[in-house]
Amino acid sequence: MSYFPFPAGAHHRWAGLLLLFLFGLGACSTAPPVGMTPVAPFDLTRYEGKWYELARLDHSFERGLSDVSATYRAQPDGSVEVINRGYDSERKDWQQAVGRALFTGDPNRASLKVSFFGPFYGGYHVVALDQQNYRWAMVAGPNRDYLWILAREKQISADLRDRLLSQARTLGFAVEQLIWVDQTRQDG
Repeated sequence: MSYFPFPAGAHHRWAGLLLLFLFGLGACSTAPPVGMTPVAPFDLTRYEGKWYELARLDHSFERGLSDVSATYRAQPDGSVEVINRGYDSERKDWQQAVGRALFTGDPNRASLKVSFFGPFYGGYHVVALDQQNYRWAMVAGPNRDYLWILAREKQISADLRDRLLSQARTLGFAVEQLIWVDQTRQDG
């Protein structure tokens, strides 16, 4: 998942876009999309760390960003710190957003809600996962308009890509609309 609504050092323009997005998210459910079951068992300790965003469905809060990554860290209070980072080629600068995720129920089930601002949360549901090695994941939002393919490495094999696309298509996602994220820069 890479909700990325609030870059560091944002100006009023970004704040307005963020508020518009968050009000929309506030109206959304944090439940998984109908017909999707979040991964279980799920081990947050193994999920922690850095993930590269390989593909996403387009949204204004990530538009124009490349080299996007998400880092997850369990917190003592049971929440999860989420740090999303990406390169904005128009501004020629790295952008970052820090959020908080909470499990929506049993922490052994990969169903969370995430917020980057105040009381507004959006669904974050791992619907496919390399449960043996935690090397790749497919994440859905509260509906089929949100999909991310994440991996521990900046690339995955063509075979794995095809399998994930097939699974996403079966789940009802518009895979032909996925944006494949450039992952060419070193974190800066």
